Amino acid sequence: MDEGRPGVAATLQALNGVLGRPSALWVKESGARNLRHRDFLAPRAALSAAFPGGQVPPEAVSAVPSLRGPAVLPLRVCRQTPAGLAVQVRRPEAFQRLLGPLPEPASPAAGARTGCVVLHCPALRSPAALQPRHLRSILVAEHLAQLLRAQGVSVRLVPALSEERSWDVLRQLCIYWPSGSGGSSLTDAVSALKAALDQCPCAAASEQGAGTAEGVICKVHLKSFVEQQGLLGYDPNLDVFLVTEGTLHSLAELQEAVLQCPVSDPMTPPASRFPSSSCCSIVHVVNCEEEFQQQQLDVLWRILDPGAHTALQKHLVCGPVKVTNPSSPIGADQYFQLRKHQMFEASVIKYGELAQDEAWTEVIDTLTVAAIRFELLSTAHRSQITLDLENNSISTKGTKSGAFVMYNCARLATLFSAFQRAVEQGTYPPLPPVSELNFSCLREEGEWLLLFNYLLPFPEVLQQAAQLPPSSKGIRITANTETVCKFLIQLSMDFSSYYNRVHILGEPFPHLFDQMFARLQLLGAVRDVFHSALATLHLPPLSQI
Repeated sequence: MDEGRPGVAATLQALNGVLGRPSALWVKESGARNLRHRDFLAPRAALSAAFPGGQVPPEAVSAVPSLRGPAVLPLRVCRQTPAGLAVQVRRPEAFQRLLGPLPEPASPAAGARTGCVVLHCPALRSPAALQPRHLRSILVAEHLAQLLRAQGVSVRLVPALSEERSWDVLRQLCIYWPSGSGGSSLTDAVSALKAALDQCPCAAASEQGAGTAEGVICKVHLKSFVEQQGLLGYDPNLDVFLVTEGTLHSLAELQEAVLQCPVSDPMTPPASRFPSSSCCSIVHVVNCEEEFQQQQLDVLWRILDPGAHTALQKHLVCGPVKVTNPSSPIGADQYFQLRKHQMFEASVIKYGELAQDEAWTEVIDTLTVAAIRFELLSTAHRSQITLDLENNSISTKGTKSGAFVMYNCARLATLFSAFQRAVEQGTYPPLPPVSELNFSCLREEGEWLLLFNYLLPFPEVLQQAAQLPPSSKGIRITANTETVCKFLIQLSMDFSSYYNRVHILGEPFPHLFDQMFARLQLLGAVRDVFHSALATLHLPPLSQI
């Protein structure tokens, strides 16, 4: 019987269930020191709160090793320790079940429909040149779109890039954003919004005079509407909004995106956690400097189109991006070129003349993109980022940089290329099927660390990173857009430590092949995780470095 791929959540649920308590008593261990003795722990304090005197019924303790389930890890022993109830996994069997092909994200059940999320990034409407703060919200929106799509959610990105403007810096950063003019349907939508304005009791004709912005169609009283509707979370300074053609064009684009969302059952997918009253949700991804203006647009849209989708608008606000000691405001293109130059210099220091070869141009470009993406995405989106552009803070030696992640991904590629060449030369036999591998050979501490902390939870990491929980009050939401970067950084550190310590491709003696093959299978799965995680960041894996 195929028991399926084990997961952390299913195992914890089974462990909590066997103790007969609704509260979550168990935790997964992650530190190398604790993993030498146990894999899961029900802490003494939690047991004391759940059971009289902290004494768990003996029959419950003895039932733990016999737990079974389609996604439950095989458990070996459960015992009382000073720290609490400790459980160890049957590790060879866990290796066997986890080191098959990396499963695709679960597809929706037959007949079920996925939801749709419209991600709106006002930074792309900035009339001035893009700055690092704009790049941050653009990268957050694009990464979030990739994460949602990986969970089966349909995503629409707004606004479309204007074809009259150069977007070189987006292309250089491998940001894939739709472009286009919108055509006649957008013109019709603008006309419909103008008609709605004519009938709007909150709108009044704008008196053209000194101090009135050019192109203003009318003014709309937002504050009274917010108070009448009892809307929470809006800036108290929202008052009179001067509506322009550009304003209506922005709303029309949002309207079009909503109309293009696939018709679906009124059920939102679990990954998005939005209210179930509509299949389409709108998330405005804004930097904190744009938040007030976006709230104005939000309320105006609610006034002109009081539909369910406008009531589901949420704002994901990115914190400020501060640049240390800038002589003048730095543009996004200058930021990219500076980081690229620094990456080139760092590579020359590390790799010498090799890094100056033309073949390295693409490598330097990829490392630069990785460095910038990790610099802007590895911090929680609501927190401030400080860019130190004077010092080379993207050194290839740093363990918390995108370059470090790409370097370790390339080390894996080099390992497997070397193994394949050795197979072709007859030094080693080909890697056998998974069913023929002996995973009891994997006894090194770092091997279990890689499996238990990275391969096991990876699908759940992606799912959690894609969650957009609605706030209980107000319009702001948060997302875990830093999760994948942090996961990759920690994976790179633990893989690097293991790889520096353990020699994978050993002497070609048959009695050593079992261990080598098991390790290659493990590292092949680690490579797959690297590739899948980097894909959510639009970063191609490097084959060499």
